[in-house]
Amino acid sequence: MKIRLQKLMADAGLGSRRHNEDLIRAGRVSVNGQVAQLGDKADPTTDTVAVDGQPLQAEATIYIMLNKPRGVLSSTEDEMAQGRQTVRDLVELPGHLYPVGRLDKQSEGLMLLTNDGHLAHRLTHPRYEHEKVYRVTVEGQPSPETLQQWANGLLLDGQMTVPAGIKILAQHTNHTLLQITMREGRKRQIRRIAAQLGHPVQQLQRVQIGPLRLTELRPGEWRHLTKAEVAALQQAVQAPARQRPAPATSRHAARK
Repeated sequence: MKIRLQKLMADAGLGSRRHNEDLIRAGRVSVNGQVAQLGDKADPTTDTVAVDGQPLQAEATIYIMLNKPRGVLSSTEDEMAQGRQTVRDLVELPGHLYPVGRLDKQSEGLMLLTNDGHLAHRLTHPRYEHEKVYRVTVEGQPSPETLQQWANGLLLDGQMTVPAGIKILAQHTNHTLLQITMREGRKRQIRRIAAQLGHPVQQLQRVQIGPLRLTELRPGEWRHLTKAEVAALQQAVQAPARQRPAPATSRHAARK
């Protein structure tokens, strides 16, 4: 994942971004041996960034599980945050951390933050189709036919969605709690589909990314992953890209 040079340099402890911009303007920064220009980006996992000929020191790999609260942005880019609180503000650690997979501002739940760019790319790229599991409360009581339609795939932005797993966890007069398992993640996909089907989302929580499950963390709390969790993620991203199958009958909606 490429990030702006001045941010990458700041994360490596080379002073403020404004100071680093001055270094770039002065021609003292290079990327893969080529003099950098202001506005250039680099991937710290694949590119060699040097200041006055000295490569930036590589960071130790970090893997963080965070329970994102509602109202906090998952994007850490300055131009997106515009002074608002982000997940990075909640994790008080030095260095750069990538959020793996985004949640919109009003959604909550599992966020993985890491400086392992290869793992982040593999977990988020659509071709690898790693499962993500959500607990979603929607308005009303969707019919079995509506849920099957959602599970089979719907037209969204001119393209069919990938079949999803839909399970009813609880149903009440005015709302229904669903478990939704997906292998893709278009922008606000669950919210848009639910609204399209006439059952807007009231609450959305992500509880799993690939083999990583949200543990007993209160909203806003975080912890380092265990060695076993890191090993499971690394094993998961070694799998080759999936060949997306033709549409088929998806899991049946079932009541508990």
